[in-house]
Amino acid sequence: MKDKIKARSVPFSQTRSRHASETAEDYVEAVMELIEEQGECRVLDLARYFNVSHVTVSRIVKRLQEEDLLYSKPYKPVELTAKGSKLAKRVKERHLIVLAFLIKLGVDKVNADIDSEGIEHHVGSKTLAAMKKFLK
Repeated sequence: MKDKIKARSVPFSQTRSRHASETAEDYVEAVMELIEEQGECRVLDLARYFNVSHVTVSRIVKRLQEEDLLYSKPYKPVELTAKGSKLAKRVKERHLIVLAFLIKLGVDKVNADIDSEGIEHHVGSKTLAAMKKFLK
């Protein structure tokens, strides 16, 4: 019985692990997009982007600095570190694959945009590879 329970817990632990990295992934992707769109990214831009307070953004940016994903100084733009840039590109690619897959399945663009935002964080590498193969 214990082996059966343990075997069932593996997928849940993977999902919990992916939940833990969602915020980091969302933030590095947002920073990359904002820099591409307007040349820089500030805390206020992120607060508007996520519709949260600047205090919330400041806390998250500080945590992501400690994880070497973002770099920021008071009153200066938020920047991606090399590690953050690599993660942002990987997340963006994963997002685009999931989005294209949903659209190819017949999901309308509006709903595909909404759903891909959640799915992108939880899709495993084998599933993502299958989606890419399906799209070719």
